[in-house]
Amino acid sequence: MKKTIVKEIIEWILCFLIAVILALIVRYYIGTPTEVRQTSMFPTLHEGERLWLNRWQRTTNKMPERGDIITFEAPSKKYISSEEVDLENPVAVYDYEPQGFFNKFLYYVLEINKTSYIKRVIGLPGEYVEIKNGAVYINNEKLEEDYLQDGVITDMKQSSSQSGQFTGFVVPENCVFCLGDNRSGSNDCRSFGCIPLEKIEGKVEFRFWPLSKFGGI
Repeated sequence: MKKTIVKEIIEWILCFLIAVILALIVRYYIGTPTEVRQTSMFPTLHEGERLWLNRWQRTTNKMPERGDIITFEAPSKKYISSEEVDLENPVAVYDYEPQGFFNKFLYYVLEINKTSYIKRVIGLPGEYVEIKNGAVYINNEKLEEDYLQDGVITDMKQSSSQSGQFTGFVVPENCVFCLGDNRSGSNDCRSFGCIPLEKIEGKVEFRFWPLSKFGGI
């Protein structure tokens, strides 16, 4: 009798461990739900909305397309001053690396104590990006952005107290230039530079909450 109970307990524990491992594999390599916690993508996305994040592009190391909404690890340095900016190498600074297997597991897999940003891909590798005349220009051609609210002006000001420095440069290889749709309230690549492909966490595929907005974005 006791052996039967012990066997059942072991089986339940094994089933639980297998389920957890499968869930972590799906979360890291395939996809996971996420919640909007910022206002930088307003009016496209609102705080509290829940989205499905496709991880497969990260797993296959695929470059996102212009217009994709992605999440990425927040840079270590959120703002580069005019004295520090290097438009010959306009890449965001990432100098934090958790030490040890357990800490790396917590940070990269469970994403504990990790900050992520959600933005829209604007510039792709090899493209010349310039912000002028209230708009974004790619290779000297004005980018049409139908997803922005009427009257939105794109300049280097991201708040009443902060202006970015990254404009007038070529997007480096294996990097993307991203902006929030809420141009006057988004801390984005204008302030910290382009995002390396390996720091992109996934692409937003669709919104599943609230149900009244269920569907692709």
